[in-house]
Amino acid sequence: MLLPNRNKIAGQDIYLLKWFRPRRDGSDPMNTNDIKALTFDTGGTILDWHTGFATALKSVGEVHQIERDWGGVANDLRRRSLGKMANLGEHAPPQYNFDDAHRMALDEVCVANGLDSFTEKERYSIWWDAVHNLTTWPDFPAVLPKLRQQFICVSFTILSFRIVMDTAKRNALSWDAVLSCEAIGKYKVLPEAYEGAAHYLQLDPQQCCMVACHNWDLDAAKAAGFKTAFVRRPDEWGDEGPPDPEPNPKHDLIVDNFLALARELGLPASE
Repeated sequence: MLLPNRNKIAGQDIYLLKWFRPRRDGSDPMNTNDIKALTFDTGGTILDWHTGFATALKSVGEVHQIERDWGGVANDLRRRSLGKMANLGEHAPPQYNFDDAHRMALDEVCVANGLDSFTEKERYSIWWDAVHNLTTWPDFPAVLPKLRQQFICVSFTILSFRIVMDTAKRNALSWDAVLSCEAIGKYKVLPEAYEGAAHYLQLDPQQCCMVACHNWDLDAAKAAGFKTAFVRRPDEWGDEGPPDPEPNPKHDLIVDNFLALARELGLPASE
């Protein structure tokens, strides 16, 4: 049965068309033998964008002797940039990528927050330098090699290829592949994005498990046939907290961190 599913991206309501299939009573735990690939949301689930943006904004603000709630400004920048990316490509081929969205969103944020004195070079240090040098959450780097022993591990993201490549170098991450919606031409949460990722991996969607801290991404992945794993990131939006913190109980796995995810997938993951 096809039903509308209400969800949120950065606090904004979105609607997905989703096939709801009845679940068996007392359904079995997810059979990890069926999973061939783990596809990871990267901005937010892997990378700490909030600290990166807030630190870069504050640094430029100090040059101009400007005081703001830099954490709040960082979240405003994130919301605006996400709003430019969600469902991009639905009606026409995308004309920009996430780097462009960061640049455009930062210009809007500067106007809205009285930061017009920020120079072009200083803005570049925020929307490019800071983003391409984001650090990972501390629980991920040591677990990725363990996961790669059993699964194809892929960054499947709305971020640009270049952001993922640069942050991988910055954090010594070895992805098996990077699948950016930039190449697929359809951005999450369009079903074609998830179908395209499975196609490039030469796998059926049910052989892929989407790993993310966002219900909107996971719900869309599940609607496309993926298995789903929710990893909590309570600090993703700083003190404000995530806009959609409670995992959908329909997700196959719900864990607090990547060590727990590795254990749930049957891998030994020592502290």
